Amino acid sequence: MAQVSIRINGRSYDIACDDGQEERIHALASYVDERVREISDSVGQIGEQRLLVMTSLLIADELSNAHEQLATDQKTTAEPGSLSAVESDALAGNIESMAARIETIAGKLAKD
Repeated sequence: MAQVSIRINGRSYDIACDDGQEERIHALASYVDERVREISDSVGQIGEQRLLVMTSLLIADELSNAHEQLATDQKTTAEPGSLSAVESDALAGNIESMAARIETIAGKLAKD
């Protein structure tokens, strides 16, 4: 089990992750930090807990939109040049895996 230190909104968090996932965790943390900064810039500092909740909702909305787009894309798989069912299933699996990882990270952040 690896340990990485990430920064979100200027605060450091130590996160445990599977070996080999350190780079991915850093990339995800950078994405979350970017979203936190966007919200902070638009609404100001509203307290860290609220800021992280709003960021989580924003990311959940993006994920929901991706799921909806995937469902729409799956309906069009019969069209020439579109994703095959196998490719769509792989993409759906990747999105679900990403969602699970985000939820795990969010849970670990909430504990801190």
